[in-house]
Amino acid sequence: MISLTDSQKIGMGLTGFGVFFLFFGMVLFFDKALLAIGNILFVSGLSFVIGLERTFRFFFQRHKVKATSFFLGGVLVVLIGWPIIGVLLEIYGFFLLFRGFFPVAVGFIRRVPVLGSLLRLPGISALVDKIGESNTMV
Repeated sequence: MISLTDSQKIGMGLTGFGVFFLFFGMVLFFDKALLAIGNILFVSGLSFVIGLERTFRFFFQRHKVKATSFFLGGVLVVLIGWPIIGVLLEIYGFFLLFRGFFPVAVGFIRRVPVLGSLLRLPGISALVDKIGESNTMV
């Protein structure tokens, strides 16, 4: 079992609540207050989990400037009060930021018993193969 420090446990909770508020804000027709709370909790939870320095290094690498600007710009646009545009910017920035992680995640999910069989269905397998390639989402 993985041992977590107290700050990492707090970060996991903050990140979980952030994802919950983001999902709930989208379900409630892009409620800007819930989306803003979710964004703040998600980013602060991420910094608690991996640390402030590593979070800063992750977001502000030279080759991730475009992705970071879209993601953090989307957060800012949601905070200003345009939730649909902000969420679209965030989603695009999120995919650009984490596109190197998608092949690893797809490979892991393919080994999970029930989810792996779902990913092998005819329509889904082509989409998952496309997402699983790291250089296709540019």
